[in-house]
Amino acid sequence: MINNALNNKSLLVYGKGIYVRDWLHVKDHCKTILKVLLEGSIGEIYNIGGDSEIANIELVEKLLKILDKPQSLITFVKDRPGHDLRYAMNHDKITKELHWKPEVDFEKGIKITVEWYIFNRIWLENVITKEYLKFHEKQYKNR
Repeated sequence: MINNALNNKSLLVYGKGIYVRDWLHVKDHCKTILKVLLEGSIGEIYNIGGDSEIANIELVEKLLKILDKPQSLITFVKDRPGHDLRYAMNHDKITKELHWKPEVDFEKGIKITVEWYIFNRIWLENVITKEYLKFHEKQYKNR
């Protein structure tokens, strides 16, 4: 969505965009995986939730506002059959056992994420065009 918005491409939203997801910033996710590896009990399962449930359309609208892009980029498309209305994560166990909670709130996290995409557009373009594969293939062949 961020890349498409940066390039003034359509932002495809299923149905009316009412589907809710729980968002977690990548830094929280990575730090928490490390915490589980270092402090978690072997064989246990720990759910990681962001306490940031938001409907898809709200997320898209926030992205457009941050990027100062028009709402007209939003294109509603036919919904997928069986589309789950909500994905939520109960992270009571990891909170109680490992004294964990998300550190980056949604509003700050989405702004940081958008900034990352803006400052790393060359990297992103290389991923989109698959140019990065040529570099890795060359490195692999030179082993």
